[in-house]
Amino acid sequence: MPNKIQIFDTTLRDGTQAEHINFTAQEKVLIAKKLDQLGIDYIEGGWPGSNPKDQTFFKLARSIEFKNSLLTAFGSTRKKGVKASQDPNLKALIQSQAPALIIFGKTWDLHVKKVMKNSLQENLNMIYESITYLVSSKRQVLYDAEHFFDGYKANPDYAIKTLEQAAQAKAHTLVLCDTNGGGLPSQIKKITQEAIQRIKSKYPKIGFAIHAHNDSGLAVANSIAAVEAGASMVQGTINGYGERCGNADLTTIIPILELKMNHKTIGSRKLKKLKSVSRYISELANEVPVKNRPFVGSSAFAHKGGIHVSAVMKTSQAYEHINPELIGNQRRVIVSDLAGKSNIEYKAKELGLSLNNQNLSRRIASKIKALENQGYQYDGAEGSLKVLMQKLSGKINLAFQLRSFRVTIEKDENSACVAHAIVKIAVNDQVEITASEGDGPVSALDGALRKALKKFYPSIDKMRLLDFKVRVIDGKLGTSAKVRVLIESGNGKAIWNTIGVSEDIIEASWQALADSFYYFFSQNPSKFNKH
Repeated sequence: MPNKIQIFDTTLRDGTQAEHINFTAQEKVLIAKKLDQLGIDYIEGGWPGSNPKDQTFFKLARSIEFKNSLLTAFGSTRKKGVKASQDPNLKALIQSQAPALIIFGKTWDLHVKKVMKNSLQENLNMIYESITYLVSSKRQVLYDAEHFFDGYKANPDYAIKTLEQAAQAKAHTLVLCDTNGGGLPSQIKKITQEAIQRIKSKYPKIGFAIHAHNDSGLAVANSIAAVEAGASMVQGTINGYGERCGNADLTTIIPILELKMNHKTIGSRKLKKLKSVSRYISELANEVPVKNRPFVGSSAFAHKGGIHVSAVMKTSQAYEHINPELIGNQRRVIVSDLAGKSNIEYKAKELGLSLNNQNLSRRIASKIKALENQGYQYDGAEGSLKVLMQKLSGKINLAFQLRSFRVTIEKDENSACVAHAIVKIAVNDQVEITASEGDGPVSALDGALRKALKKFYPSIDKMRLLDFKVRVIDGKLGTSAKVRVLIESGNGKAIWNTIGVSEDIIEASWQALADSFYYFFSQNPSKFNKH
């Protein structure tokens, strides 16, 4: 039966244990606000007893009025032989002033004996006394049963005893952790069911959660299996960030629970923010968004095969398992060498073009296939795709025409390379020749073309070249190989990509650069006027 499944986000703690991910305290505050707006139930902010940055974060977080989330501080049980009231880690948790606290303890006897060099009884005492001390501070306390599934497989009775100590100490929720990420869904479901039955027979009101790692690629599946077994909370991170292979990805788990299993999580209104939150955190993490990430990836609802597109145009259910708009995503049709006229017609409509002639659609599809055979790749360059379609359909008024360009590189032993470009273009009947200097040939060409165009189109100042990428298409040909150049441009409101292909990197760069300007003018017809 559908239930409320609480979502516990640990992006700011477990997520930052991933390689290359490091948030400042201020960035953590920004992310916490986003997660609160998304409707996350618990936000684990970090371990205040382990580093100054997390202490700073919790101080900054005191000024935030969380509307949906309980800010949670993370820590561990008291140290062996130390009283809970004197343990600096537990004191730091209380001093964080977080309304919820979560600590982890050892469940696997192997860890207790061989890693901690501790006795099984002392470990039980550490769990009970630590939670009792924290509960006395009038906070909600959750308990992370670290390595629970491995511990249960090795010694089920002792693993259950650790949970009983936490429950007896009045922990709010017991979190069953697949810390090594090696569990299988069938195992997770069976063990979770058994643990819930054994504990709830004595402590019926206590909650259960799942914390899964992705070392076997099963973190999401294991989280869903635990919910099927009776867990009422799922822990994970946005985008699955985390140590080693990562944590359970909440951007996948939340829509599965909400849309596939009819459980209540963050609600349908907030679910529409999921993709934007995923992208926002990717940006702060300085991580490229994974295109094929389920639900929120840019390719999650992208259609490339002509047969697929033809079917989707008739009914989206034919090749889409949900409506992408439910999670803030959108359908995309890719135009490539696999495209048919259905792809072309759909894409033209998406780009604001009208192709009423089926012969024209077939001709455009045929041209694109021929160009992709030469190395062009339009699924990553929709700016060039629109310009090409406009040219073939006769629906573009080219803002300029190239007469010629020249690029030279100057280098002496005491300075870096400097590029010089001379561009000769025609706008209607007027010819303009300009020159510019740049750090590289593309920068110089961009500067020269921009100077020439500004005389005719002052609005060109609103457009900027943002990124430049080069790829050798077939390295076996050495210096004779074709190169593919991708240029990303923007005007502060939109971003578009254009492409050029040639054996000469300067020629390929010019193609992509010219298309970026053509696209800009096609999107701004009202500004496509002299002065």
